Amino acid sequence: MNRKPILVFQTDFTYKEGAVSAMYGVVKTVDRDLEIFDGSHELPKFDIWSASYRLYQSMEFWPKGTIFVSVVDPGVGTGRRAAAARTTNGYTVVTPDNGSLTHTAAKIGIAEIREIDERVNRLDGTRGVSVFHGRDLFGYCAARLASGIITFEETGPAYSVDDIKRLPIIEPSMTGPAENREVRGIFEIDDPNFGNMWTNIPLAMFTEAGFSYGDTLRVIILHGGKVVFDENVLFAKSFGYAEKGKPVIYNNELMNIAMAVAEGNCSAAYGLGYGAAWEVVFTKS
Repeated sequence: MNRKPILVFQTDFTYKEGAVSAMYGVVKTVDRDLEIFDGSHELPKFDIWSASYRLYQSMEFWPKGTIFVSVVDPGVGTGRRAAAARTTNGYTVVTPDNGSLTHTAAKIGIAEIREIDERVNRLDGTRGVSVFHGRDLFGYCAARLASGIITFEETGPAYSVDDIKRLPIIEPSMTGPAENREVRGIFEIDDPNFGNMWTNIPLAMFTEAGFSYGDTLRVIILHGGKVVFDENVLFAKSFGYAEKGKPVIYNNELMNIAMAVAEGNCSAAYGLGYGAAWEVVFTKS
């Protein structure tokens, strides 16, 4: 059976007013048979970094051919490009090219990118509106693409993958002699519901450093170079191995190291955030 691509939307719009409803209405007006699913509409407002990470986080768990519409767009209506990107592993992303493709480009790969041609792929009757490209441009163009009305090549003119707007990505590091490794990274994102803090450190680096489940590791967290946390913390497979209310280091669903509080909120308990200023250092205690 030749099914049409699924559409997955993520935005910072929330459900507090009708923006999401309007986008989905446009999709269904183009083609009633298109399937629409939510990634999230609760991304932190204006937070392009979060949009980039959340797009990458779930992408590969969807069927090949899925079209993602990602709209966190503080520069809406300005000169930033509106883009359709094709990944190296068979997905399409329709999004402002404002940094939202950073993680997809770095961790998955982008094979081709095109600037959406507004003369063809913009919703009729909206040309005087500059502030709702999620409805008028991204949602509409994605629906036309998913329905087969246009091909990927007909979204607009191609430009170089090298010209994609990228936010800086900080790589984790491992230093020191084999018997006393230090692994350093950042808190790259959080789990906002549970307050878990996700690092950019892969489990493989922990394994190479000689850290094993059941070890107690010294964890130093710095914000802007200032130490805000310095404790010995259990490294375990999951939260249930730690005493309730105590911090625990674990391997998250993306095979990266993270820190939580068992049945608690790590971010709130210790006043932690994410981004380049939030460094975290692990050594054997």
